[in-house]
Amino acid sequence: MAGMAVQARELVKSFGEGEAKTFAVRGVSFEAHFGEMLYIEGPSGSGKTTLLSMISGILRPDSGTVVVEDKDIWSLTSDQLADFRLNTVGFVFQDYHLFPRLTTVENVAIPLILKKLEWNESMTQAMRYLEIVGLRDRAQLPPVKLSGGEQQRVAIARAIASQPDILIFDEPTASLDGDTGRKIVDFVKKNILNENRCILIVTHDSRIFEYADRIMRMEDGEIKGVEKGGQ
Repeated sequence: MAGMAVQARELVKSFGEGEAKTFAVRGVSFEAHFGEMLYIEGPSGSGKTTLLSMISGILRPDSGTVVVEDKDIWSLTSDQLADFRLNTVGFVFQDYHLFPRLTTVENVAIPLILKKLEWNESMTQAMRYLEIVGLRDRAQLPPVKLSGGEQQRVAIARAIASQPDILIFDEPTASLDGDTGRKIVDFVKKNILNENRCILIVTHDSRIFEYADRIMRMEDGEIKGVEKGGQ
């Protein structure tokens, strides 16, 4: 591997208070490396998405540490944390979260605009990322005119537009048929993963396990085991 991307230590996250208090993540520790595609697999409610929300700077843990690229992210100021979320981490949501009133290229340009790039330059760069995912010819269409697989690729293009070092996918194949899902993950592994990027994927879709470098299994908020992918 090319180096350490993420180091999580004894992460704990609970919700509610008193008798209603429940633990979503219970003392989880793991590492992820650059050049690696790591799956986090487990049944619904096992704590997978909560764990990734803490790693990506969205959800503050009750206790424990998250070190990304030698930076303890939960010791950052609110402005530094916002900068981390914009520049270091890319998140591809299960339901894509595309804006229906924007064109495909405008959706991809959102993180570039947030980084205060001039409008025309944002559009130019967004077109380059659409070309990477093979959708340059769909640039002026709204999301509703795209297939599920195409919408997923637009979400990927938007996520990589800010050139993140850590790319996180939440159930990337949940809304896709088996063949399309495999094609999307195969595309990501061949075209998006590199020695300077780490990809974390939350999934329980065994059809795409063959593309993982490692699979970390979660249940009841705990890691139950880690195994090699490609099985």
